[in-house]
Amino acid sequence: MPPTLLPEARDPTLATAVHLRLREDILSGRLPPGLKLKLRDLAESYGAGASPMREALSQLAAEGLAERLEHRGFRVAAAAPNGLDGLIRSRILAECAALRESVAHGDAAWEESVVLAEHRLNRLAVSLDPHRYAANPEWEACHGAFHKALLEGCGAPPLIAFCDRLREEARRYRSAAKTLAYPGRDVAAEHRAITEAALARDADRAVAHLAAHYERTGAIVLADLGR
Repeated sequence: MPPTLLPEARDPTLATAVHLRLREDILSGRLPPGLKLKLRDLAESYGAGASPMREALSQLAAEGLAERLEHRGFRVAAAAPNGLDGLIRSRILAECAALRESVAHGDAAWEESVVLAEHRLNRLAVSLDPHRYAANPEWEACHGAFHKALLEGCGAPPLIAFCDRLREEARRYRSAAKTLAYPGRDVAAEHRAITEAALARDADRAVAHLAAHYERTGAIVLADLGR
């Protein structure tokens, strides 16, 4: 039975709620790149009427997560190689700069936060299914916390906020990479190498491992895109 349509006239926040749900489903990979977003099907799946759904899709298009098709509605934005290249370069430039500052200036509390974040991450399974990749929301949350902990010793909140935004934009590419690489890629070993170098205050080695970590993800996705 389809969900009851929400009373859009009495709930001015409905379009915002639908937008957030659609955005999460795109970033997590549940709605894959290139998927046609059919208004009627979405209305049934998300329990919203046509008006808030169109508003949510328009907002996603403005964010670059959806594409407007002339006279044919919307689709999830394609995973373009050039877009991924630019995103990876931006992450490497921004996060390596922040990590260098963290290694140089991070105090004992920063070290403890990095150790704790890696420990929490390593206790969790990347996938809920040992035979095929099935996203583990708890692992995803701890993964984001680990990468953020590495950078927080830099003492530059605007830089950290920029890195957070880039990390969020990269989520749908990470989902594709994990699906393609699971279970062969040893992500825990990559995280361990970054952590050990950072705690040893070896900035050059730490940023080299971080850059390689992101470049490996990009290579997996770009190979699937035929580049």
